[in-house]
Amino acid sequence: MTAVAVPSPPLLHPTCPSWWSSPRPSFFFFFLREERWLLRRRRTAMARPPVLSVALPSDTGRVLSIQSHTVQGYVGNKSAVFPLQLLGFDVDPINSVQFSNHTGYPTFRGQVLNGSQLWDLIEGLAENDLLHYTHLLTGYIGSVSFLTTVLQVVDKLRSVNPDLVYVCDPVLGDEGKLYVPQDLISVYQQKVVPVATMLTPNQFEVELLTGLRITCEEDGLKACNTLHSAGPRKVVITSALIEDKLLLIGSHKKAKEQPPEQFKIEIPKIPAYFTGTGDLTTALLLGWSNKYPDNLERAAELAVSSLQALLRRTVEDYKRAGFDPSTSSLEIRLIQSQDEIRSPQITCKAVKYS
Repeated sequence: MTAVAVPSPPLLHPTCPSWWSSPRPSFFFFFLREERWLLRRRRTAMARPPVLSVALPSDTGRVLSIQSHTVQGYVGNKSAVFPLQLLGFDVDPINSVQFSNHTGYPTFRGQVLNGSQLWDLIEGLAENDLLHYTHLLTGYIGSVSFLTTVLQVVDKLRSVNPDLVYVCDPVLGDEGKLYVPQDLISVYQQKVVPVATMLTPNQFEVELLTGLRITCEEDGLKACNTLHSAGPRKVVITSALIEDKLLLIGSHKKAKEQPPEQFKIEIPKIPAYFTGTGDLTTALLLGWSNKYPDNLERAAELAVSSLQALLRRTVEDYKRAGFDPSTSSLEIRLIQSQDEIRSPQITCKAVKYS
């Protein structure tokens, strides 16, 4: 048998010149670098799509919400973001803490964001021109360093949008119990209250912020006036137990030279304890006061009526599950109450103070 020589396959495409064969000349690698450079130029030359919540903002606004977060249950951002979205807002949440569940459970685990990490997130937004917000909402903050950074965030956001509305829920404690380090009280008094647009403390918190003891409605109105003199135009004491009545007391100072318009709403008592209601109330007040900027009492009526409908549903659902709702703290039925959040029927009316 005659041996036949089989030619080896060409190293190059038939159309390639022979001088491309190995070893490759240095200009071959230069050519590859040029190709890669041109590819990168092509990619960067492509127009970056706009952020529609900035380019085409909703009629309501864009909210940066800095609050706590739980994986399970509805407190902090979990209680505030969804209702605001239902009311038409774009909401960007930053979680001051991220816990498995709220701290009322036997145990909880998770992480706490520090001030440096918060500022890193803000810088990331700034680098991409994403810091145009109409509202800032803050809730639970657990340290002086984090609260100090929040103040820097307020300045940063107002450098972009001088008309930023800052709604502050000064979460300090409730029913005589302090939730945060004592040092935070003076920071709120001296630095946070003066830059807030709306303040939403409960009875215990307003006493801490003003140094006034609230035992009657007149005390509540004086406390509101004290806070107005420090800065915020709108003050809502979200819950105050006075003479066995549960009240919301609202105050709106529309002009420096005029006395504030003040009102109260009597809140029906429900024999149960709920988590996340303060966070939800502040979110609803933000949402409805944005729709009715000159009518705080109307906004408060809608917020309280919406909350009451949600709480009644929560109690009914626990009863249907065979649980006595008066024996433990309850997780609110937020998702199931979206109709009551979006379109509440006013059941709690405001009464003006003369």
